[in-house]
Formats: sequence, C-alpha cells, structure tokens
Amino acid sequence: MIKCLVSKLTTYITRRSGMNKYNTILGQMLGLVSRSRFENLVTEHQTEYGAKGFKSWTQFVSMVFGQVSGQHGLRSIEAGMNSQRNSWYHLGIPAEANEVKRSSLSYANKHRSAELFKGLFETILKQAQEGRIPHGFRFKNPLYSVDSTTIDLCLKLFPWADFREHKGGIKLTVKLDHQGKIPCFVIDSKAREHDIQKIRLVPFKADDVVVFDRGYTDYGYFRTLDSQKTWFVTRLKKNAVYRRVGKREVIKNKGIVSDYEILLKKYSKTERLRKIISRDKKTGKKITLITNNLKWSPATVAGIYKARWQIELFFKAIKQNLKIKRFYGNSQNAVMTQLWIALIVYLLFYILKVQTKKMELSFTMFISVIRTMLFQRMSLFEWTLDPSTPKKEEMCFTGQLEFVW
Repeated sequence: MIKCLVSKLTTYITRRSGMNKYNTILGQMLGLVSRSRFENLVTEHQTEYGAKGFKSWTQFVSMVFGQVSGQHGLRSIEAGMNSQRNSWYHLGIPAEANEVKRSSLSYANKHRSAELFKGLFETILKQAQEGRIPHGFRFKNPLYSVDSTTIDLCLKLFPWADFREHKGGIKLTVKLDHQGKIPCFVIDSKAREHDIQKIRLVPFKADDVVVFDRGYTDYGYFRTLDSQKTWFVTRLKKNAVYRRVGKREVIKNKGIVSDYEILLKKYSKTERLRKIISRDKKTGKKITLITNNLKWSPATVAGIYKARWQIELFFKAIKQNLKIKRFYGNSQNAVMTQLWIALIVYLLFYILKVQTKKMELSFTMFISVIRTMLFQRMSLFEWTLDPSTPKKEEMCFTGQLEFVW
C-alpha cells in the first residue's frame, strides 16, 4: 500500500513539474514572432520616440490578447492582462513594467504608426510562406485570388472614413495565396474607392495565375496582365461584345457546356481569349468564364474559378472570429493597427497549423478552443482539438489520493 501511495505521489509531482516547464499558450504563440525583427521595426518607425514606459511590444501583446480572447473593449483588455501579471515575463513583458492601462493603450493605438504592424505582418508572411501547402491543381504555377471586403463604420464616430451621405466604411483588397490560403498582399482604402483602382496595385509575376470576379472587369487591365504573361480567369459580362473565331470539343459530363475562342471588340483585334460556359452539377446554374490561357482544359479553368470561393471563406473567417468590425479606437491609425494585428493573428494560426501538422484544423475551431486556454501551461505542439481529454497514462490518477484499509 505504501509503495502504491509513493508511486502515485511521484507520478503526480512529476507530472505537475513537467507541466510547469512549458510557457503559456499565448507565450508560445508570441514566440513565433522574431523579437529582434520587431525591435528593428520599432527603431525604423520610431514608435517609441518620447514614450514613457508603455513599450510597443506591450501594446502588441495586449492587442493580440484582445483579438484572440475576443475582448469587446480596452477596459476588458486592461482587466484581462492585469489579472495575468504573473505570466508577463513569459510573454516578453518586463516584470517591472507598469500595469496595462486603457488610457495608455488608447493613446498608443492612436499615435504609434500602424506601419510598424504592417511591417511585422510582412515579416511573418515570409515565415508563413516557407511552409506553404500545394493548391491542389496539377499545374505548378502560383495561384492567387483577389477580392475586396467592405467594413462598415459609423460616420459620426469615424468621419475620416466617409463613404456615403450617412455611412462610413473602409475597404480591404486582399491577394490570397492558394498555397496555404493565406493573405499575401493587403491594401487598405476608403470604401468609396473603386475596386479596379486597387487591383492595379497588386503585384503579379509571369506565369502567375490570378482569379477574380467580374467586378474587376477592365479590358485595359486584362491587356496589362497578358503583356506580362500572367494568366487570369474571371467571369464574362453579359453585355460584352465579342466574335467567335474557333470552337473546341468538350466533354459535357464534366460540367462544361461549351468552349470557344473569341475576339473581344474592346480588347484586341488579334489576341484570342477563351469563353467557357460551365454548369454546376448540383444546382444546374451556368456561368460564363473568360481566360487568356489557351492550353488548359475547360474543366481546369472552371475549377480555378470555383477555387475563388476560398477568399470569400477567408473574409468570413476573420469577420466572425476576429475583432475587425468593432474597433477599440476611432482614429484611422487605431483602426489600421487593429486590422494589421488581426491579420498577424491569422498568419500565426497558419504557422501553428503547419508546424503541428493539423491541416484539417479550421480557424473557427482554433479560435473557439484556444481563447479558453491562453494562459494554460502545456505544449502547444501536443495540443489537440479536445485538450480536456486526458492521455491514457493520466486516466488512472486524478490527483485524489486513494484511502485503502
């Protein structure tokens, strides 16, 4: 009996000490961010010039905490961070640092340049792109989707974001890399600016494949992509004027109705494009596609356009799970600071997903689970979707000593 009791005590103490060797979950997430690169960005943008104790890193940690834990305002961020003061050292915050105050955080969000976090996003993006997942198509060309989403704002609270007479808003134009489904280029603008003005600023290289909706239809832009040998796939507008110059055979059981080579009246008199009509097998709905690639099968072109839906899922995921519709400050700099940090959180999720090889893990599931265990001390790389389930060797002992007669 004594041997059994000693064995259980030893197991319990060993397990408890083993748990303490880990940093908190939030600390391990922040460990993916290069502190040296962060400090270089601080120096580059001079975000701590004249600062009085409240460091840029403390601001970043507090805002990441607010994003991941889903805090509704600066007051709750203040309370949440200060309640975990014993974990600050492991988050990279000096132990002698003052308490997080909502006034200090509000001032930092308003006055410290959001370019700091934009630069940090670009740095973490390079790290994320090292572990990109194949996009699923046979061709090896990089595949990108481009689209924009509008974030509505109250015009009285955000007068700088004027959109309509009684409405404000900002627009995010995103280039989504299908090798990992991560945002690799982001442009912020006022909601009233037309989409085509922003897509012209998105960089592409030769042999890149870009897919976008017909809201970006501009024949001049099509010619620009064609001249730099970038392949594009989009929908053809109903009022487009064209002439058929060739017909291709199609296998209709693959959902392809027709495949023609055409000449667009406002595009070029000699450069041929392809007009492909695809039918959805489930709904029976037809869509008319246009592309400058004359070699791919029509089923591949239709599949590329169908993959554009991934960027819609990305917008849905960040709007539902991150704080990008309700903001902690009213200034333009505060709004952009919050948006860039939200995108950084998404990249950190992707890096964790790659490193833990949990490719099936969705962002919604990740956020809903991890926000309940940010300050637990356990290995992030052994983390499962159900962390409350004990391992087999732990199920025989719950920490309660057994009384034996």
